[in-house]
Amino acid sequence: MSKIQEAKDVFGIYEENVNNAFATIRKEVPKFHQAMTDLQQQCVQTCENTMKTGISVQREFANKTGINANIPDAALTAIKNTNMGVNKAYSLQTQMIQTSLDTTQQNIHTFNENAKSFADLNKSIIHSWMSVFTQSRN
Repeated sequence: MSKIQEAKDVFGIYEENVNNAFATIRKEVPKFHQAMTDLQQQCVQTCENTMKTGISVQREFANKTGINANIPDAALTAIKNTNMGVNKAYSLQTQMIQTSLDTTQQNIHTFNENAKSFADLNKSIIHSWMSVFTQSRN
C-alpha cells in the first residue's frame, strides 16, 4: 500500500494516530516522573526542616524557661523501640510495594507477549478462513 492510500485508509490513519499518541506519552512521562520526584523530595525536605525548626524552638524555650526536658530511661527506651519499629514497618512496606510493582510489571510483560501471540493466532485463523472461502468461490 502506498503512503497516499494509507492516509485515506481508516486503519492507516488510526495506526498513525495511535503511534503519535504513544510517542507523545513516551516523551512526556519522564518529564512528569521527574516533576513528581522533585516535588516529593521538596515535600520531604520541607517536613524535615519544619520539624527540626520546631524542635530547635522548643529546646530553646525549655532551656530559657528552665523546663526540665529529661525523660526517664524506660520512656526513652520505649520511644526508641517504637521509632525503630515504625522505621522497620516502613522499610517492609516499601519492600512489599516494590515486590508488588515488580510482579505487576512481569504480569504486564506476560500479557503483552500473550497479546502478540493471540493476534498472530487470530491472523492465522482469518487467513485459514479466507483461504477456504476463496477456494470455494473459484
